[in-house]
Amino acid sequence: MTSSNLIRILIADDHPIMRMGLRSMIDTQPDMKVVAEAANGREAVELHRAHQPDIVLMDLRMPVLGAVEATVAIREQFPLAHIIVLTTYDGDENIYRALQAGARAYLLKDIPRDEFLNAIKAVHAGQYCIPPAVAACLAQRMPCPDLSSRELEILNLIVEGMSNKEIASALSITESTVKNHVNSILSKLRVSDRTQAATTALRRGIVMLD
Repeated sequence: MTSSNLIRILIADDHPIMRMGLRSMIDTQPDMKVVAEAANGREAVELHRAHQPDIVLMDLRMPVLGAVEATVAIREQFPLAHIIVLTTYDGDENIYRALQAGARAYLLKDIPRDEFLNAIKAVHAGQYCIPPAVAACLAQRMPCPDLSSRELEILNLIVEGMSNKEIASALSITESTVKNHVNSILSKLRVSDRTQAATTALRRGIVMLD
């Protein structure tokens, strides 16, 4: 296998042990090679520009810049970039945002080795790769209407434990306006109270805690 035929891969993950494990697995393959490693999303964007790899393996949650933002930034410069999100998070909103940003695959880190390597080859060949379990999670999200930017803002503050009065003060809007937004949030998330809204938002990945 000549160097021109190798699948050149950039690994972006903030955990050194994960990067080491992925590199060890990939570099034993005769048709793959790791060309660079990034510890955060910003580094991933910079290293992609420098190396222009065939595949990016991107952890979902990284410091400085997460996978969704990094994917958008990379694809603005390289629209045909082949990005695979590799994560432990299976919330349907996480999956939806990653694919909407332009990722071609969403894989969970417990994926069997052979399936993982085959997914890399499939994406390199121009295919999308969504394992059945991930597709099932995504299907649960599809009937749900999107939250508006204001509703997302208020939902984040609900998760932080703020009352309607505190949210109104923080956003410089009336308490009745907050109440209307909260009612809309509850309806869209199909929950009955603020506690359920916060729990659902975290479980699905709509809101992510630092």
